[in-house]
Order: sequence, then C-alpha cells, then structure tokens
Amino acid sequence: MSTPSVLRVATASPYDVVVGHGVLDRLRGLLPAGVQRVAIICPESLEDLLDPFADLLDGLDVVVLQVPDGEEAKNWEVAAACWEALGEDGFTRSDAVVTLGGGATTDLGGFVAATWLRGVAVVHVPTTLLAMVDAAVGGKTGINTPAGKNLVGSFHEPAGVLCDLALLATLPRAELVAGLGEVVKCGFIADPRILELVESTEPEALTADSPVLRELVERSVAVKAAVVAGDLKERGGVDGHPGREALNYGHTLAHAIEKATDYSIRHGEAVAIGCVYVAELAARAGGLAPELVARHRAVLERVGLPTSWSGADFDTLLATMRVDKKSRGNQLRFVVLEDLAKPVVLAGPSEDDLRAAYAALQGS
Repeated sequence: MSTPSVLRVATASPYDVVVGHGVLDRLRGLLPAGVQRVAIICPESLEDLLDPFADLLDGLDVVVLQVPDGEEAKNWEVAAACWEALGEDGFTRSDAVVTLGGGATTDLGGFVAATWLRGVAVVHVPTTLLAMVDAAVGGKTGINTPAGKNLVGSFHEPAGVLCDLALLATLPRAELVAGLGEVVKCGFIADPRILELVESTEPEALTADSPVLRELVERSVAVKAAVVAGDLKERGGVDGHPGREALNYGHTLAHAIEKATDYSIRHGEAVAIGCVYVAELAARAGGLAPELVARHRAVLERVGLPTSWSGADFDTLLATMRVDKKSRGNQLRFVVLEDLAKPVVLAGPSEDDLRAAYAALQGS
C-alpha cells in the first residue's frame, strides 16, 4: 500500500485532506479531541458500507442518519429531519458529523453541521470522484430550493477530509467519468498539467487504482486548496484574479441545466457542457483563441463527457442564470478565460453573445 498524501488547506481554520488507498483507518485522527457522539450522514444506496464504517468509530456514541440518494437529499425537509435526529440524540457543540457519500450528501451534511447549534465539527469521507475534488474541500455547504441549486447554504470548513480512492472501485463508470468534469475544469483555470495528463492517458486506464487518477485527484484538491486559502468566502482575489469565483468556471450554465432537467443530468456532465459554453462566450466577448475553445471540446470528449446540449430553450436557462449566486443585481457574471490558467470575470455580457454561445453549444 502506497503512502497517503496529506494536503493542507491553509485557511483561518486549517485542515488536512488525506488522499490514498485504504486510508479509512485515519478517520478517528481527523475528529476533534473530546468528541463523544458522531452522526454519520449517508445515502440509502451505501447501506452496505455502514457497519464496517461505524466500526471505525468503536467506543463513540454513533447514530446513522440515512438520507435519499443524490440531489433529492438537498432540501429543507431532509435537513430538518437531520436536525430533529441530532436534537433527540442530544448532540452538543463538542460532537461531530461525518458525511459518507457523494457531492449531494457532502453538501447536505456540511449544511446540517454548519447550522446545528450554529456549527459543529464535520469530517467528509467522499465516495465519488466528484465529491473528492469538489464538494468535500472548501467549506461550501448548501441545499436546493425551487428557484435553483445551492441557493441556501453556509460556509463551514470541515475538520478534515478523507479521500480513500479504494471507494471508487465500485463506482459506476459513468459516475467516475462525470467526476472528471470538475477535474478538467481545474486544469483549465489553474493547472494545465491536469490537461496534459488527461490528454496523454487512455481514458480506460483512469481507474480507481490508477496512479494517474490519484495524481489528478491530488492536483485538483491542490488547486481548490490554494484558491480557498486566499478567498474562502468568495470576496475576490488579487491582481484581477476572480478568487474563489474561479472555481465556478462553467457552473452558471451548469446549474441552470441541472434545474431544467430536474437534476437528472449528473453535475460533472453539466459542468462539462458549461465549460464549453463559457469558452464559446469568451471567444465572442473576450477574444479567447479558437484553439483553446477547441481544446475544451477535445479534452472533455476524450474522457466521454458531453460538449453539446439542446435540452431547454435559452430563455428558460437565462431566467435561472439571472438568480445565480454570482449575479449582481440584474447583471450576469461569468468566469471565463482570457488564456489558459488565466480566469477573469466577464460582467454583463451582451445578450447577443450569450445567445450565440448557446447556439454554438447546440452545433448551430
């Protein structure tokens, strides 16, 4: 077994992200000292993992809170049920929540931890590639509302994150591929070596035990750690860099697509489509080089992600994008590239450019 990597997220409340194979036994070490009760928030689909996972917490008072799978868990009714359970079990500020699951479970569990008693400790154990490189790191938590995705939430940094790559071995291939959408995003906004690794590796070789996949996870986590350390609450970077907003590359349209499809599309797939969209938008509004636009399509298609979409009319998507968290008043804001690994904010693009970019996404 290879030695785990430990990546430090150096925010005001620093924590470690442990990456490796067979590292679940490090869970106890990530919990704060003095914890007596632990609530494991886990989707129903991972029930088979619960008993061996709970054994890692032997000696503690453990309660299991099973929630629906996927985005169905991210609503106030499920959050309220979790709060009630914590109250019934007498959870105090010295106790902790542990999430075991994908990105939706991580978002929900983080939000429950952030809001119970105004904040208790949470450790994330992501079980999908997407959750490892995105939801589990950075302290963003949230639930959905009828108006859109993640519109209710809180910043709440975890006490630690445990990325056991062995958990990916049983992940359906489509889920693993979807997670690569967030990985490739990190390559375009900050670390071009990620793109080179994807371009030089046969997609079928990107498996749970692949050293390349491990490097992709580590590099993606490092990108996010560096960004949030400088701008945890999305207030802006320095020297024109968008700061934490850069991590939302491709997400403005992606979230609108997810809502339009009632979350039937995977998040990473929607992000891939959204990345192509903002590349097309930047080509029209900011002069992004055609070869870089083409590279978006090529890299994402190589791993099996969608790069075109026509599942909703643009006016429907535009209405959703106008309530995106990055909008200011009536002004839409998009993270775009002015060059590789040089993200900037494009504020108030013309409607002509917005529609033309969507037409390009449809292949017209």
